Amino acid sequence: MQSNVIRRMNMALERYLPEQRLFLRSETETRFIRLSPGTQLVALTGCAAIVGWSIIASAMLIMDTIGAGSLRDQARREQAMYEERLNALAGERDLRAEETRNAQNRFNLALTEVSKMQSALLASEDRRKELETGIEVIQSTLRRTMSERDTALAEAENLTVALAESTDADKSGAGHAEDMRETVAFLSEALNLTATERDTIAAEAAAAYELAGALDFDRQLSQDRNDRIFGQLEDALTISIEPLDKMFRSAGLNTDTLIEQVRRGYSGQGGPLTPLSVSTKGELTDPETLRANGILDRLDQLNLYRIAAEKTPFSLPLKSSFRFTSGFGARWGRMHNGTDFAASYGTPIYSTADGVVIHAGWMSGYGRVVKIQHEFGIETRYAHMSKIHVTVGQRVSRGDRIGDMGNSGRSTGTHLHYEVRVGGKPVNPMIYIKAARDVF
Repeated sequence: MQSNVIRRMNMALERYLPEQRLFLRSETETRFIRLSPGTQLVALTGCAAIVGWSIIASAMLIMDTIGAGSLRDQARREQAMYEERLNALAGERDLRAEETRNAQNRFNLALTEVSKMQSALLASEDRRKELETGIEVIQSTLRRTMSERDTALAEAENLTVALAESTDADKSGAGHAEDMRETVAFLSEALNLTATERDTIAAEAAAAYELAGALDFDRQLSQDRNDRIFGQLEDALTISIEPLDKMFRSAGLNTDTLIEQVRRGYSGQGGPLTPLSVSTKGELTDPETLRANGILDRLDQLNLYRIAAEKTPFSLPLKSSFRFTSGFGARWGRMHNGTDFAASYGTPIYSTADGVVIHAGWMSGYGRVVKIQHEFGIETRYAHMSKIHVTVGQRVSRGDRIGDMGNSGRSTGTHLHYEVRVGGKPVNPMIYIKAARDVF
């Protein structure tokens, strides 16, 4: 029955695929192979399938090649744009750092000028007080002199009356009258001298009042200048401190606790930032002193922020060109506790903050790794290095070179695995790097 089905199928295909014979000739004989319509159909179907598969595979390969090329071009463009942005951010950071240094220099210069003006103001105040005391003494002397003059005039009148009454007396009183006349002459001369001294003292008092007015005017001018300088200093301090405060808060740090820790570690005093003196009653001498002490407190706060920033990992661990290859978070079903930076083999790696090296050597999975302990319970890790330049116990500063980029440990290529841990728990390093972007 199967042969009948095949025969019928060949008969149906005979119109389109007539039977063919394939002759094979050798030196001694000739043979042929008969190709039935069914065999031809199977052969044509197989050839068509092979040709179709070849076309589809070639098209898919070409499409993949084109897609991969466009993705590589896009990745290169994005990398170039990102590197350009990083270079711009680095330039802006350097500009902000230069502006901060210039502002600090201006603060120091203004503080010196304020100190000079404060000293001149205190000297002017002392002179004014001395003049006021001298004027009071002159007024007291003038009042006493005028009282003595009035008393002398009264006595002179009494003596004149007595002299007039004694003209009718006998000759025995002539000697006494002569004595009285000499006394009156002496008192008159003394009164004239007293009047001259009174006029002189009055002129000196008027000059003293005029000098006191001039000194008071100078003091008012000094206060106006101090107000302008204090206002400029307060505005500059506000502009300088607010970005730093925002930077620490963006990184999730409590600024009050952080500043208190830095203050405990740097508790010595002296020099230009020592608060101004107070009175014997424990009160500030004047409003200018209170305002100056407020500015000194803000300068001290700015200095504490600067110290805290040096001890917190806000900077990048690389200064050369690089690209991000993996961020913080879950990856391949596991937690990736850091950020990966890819660059060429041997690229220098730098400490991101001041601290002490607590590990420098091989560690499973990390390869060659350096761990640095910073203030405020913060630890940074730099893994997969090719070479380490620090030792355990060494104290490093921000920007110190600690090693070179490599491919040691569990790594698929040359890169730096950078971690930040707070209290032993890993956090996203980009929180600190992005928080410092507007300041540094």
